[in-house]
Amino acid sequence: MSQTAEYDLIRHFDAPRETVWAAWTEPERFSRWFGPETLSTPVGRITLDARPGGAWQTTLVGEEGFEVTMGGTYREVSAPERLVFTTGDPDNPGDAPASVVTIRLTEADGKTEMRFHQYGVNTDQEHAEQAKAGWITFFDRLAAHVEARS
Repeated sequence: MSQTAEYDLIRHFDAPRETVWAAWTEPERFSRWFGPETLSTPVGRITLDARPGGAWQTTLVGEEGFEVTMGGTYREVSAPERLVFTTGDPDNPGDAPASVVTIRLTEADGKTEMRFHQYGVNTDQEHAEQAKAGWITFFDRLAAHVEARS
C-alpha cells in the first residue's frame, strides 16, 4: 500500500503577485531561485510549458557532475492566482514518490501571500518533512529574488 503525506506552507512576499507568478512560470526567473543554494538550475535545462497538460522539467546541477532532474505536468494554470502541477506521475507512480502541488497567490497592498500545498503519493512523513524543509529553503531564495526586483 502506498503511503501519502501532505502539508501546507504560507509565505508572504514584499512583491506584486505578477512578479511571484512570473518567478514560477518564466525559465529565466525560475532558474534564479529553484533549488538549494548548493546547486544551480541552468536556464537552458528548464522547460515550463505553463498550460493545462503542459510539461515542466528542470535539472539541478552541482559539483563533480552531480545532476538531478525533476518534472511533471501542469494540471491547472490560472494566471496569476492558481497553479497546480505534479511531480512525477501521482496517477501512476509505480514505486516512485510523486505529488500534486497547489499554489495560490493573493495580493494585498502590493504584497503577495503564497499558499503552497503538497500532497505526496509513496511518501512517508519523514520524506514529507524533508521535502517541506527543502521548499522552505527554495522559498527563501524566491523571496530574495522577487523582493530584489520589486
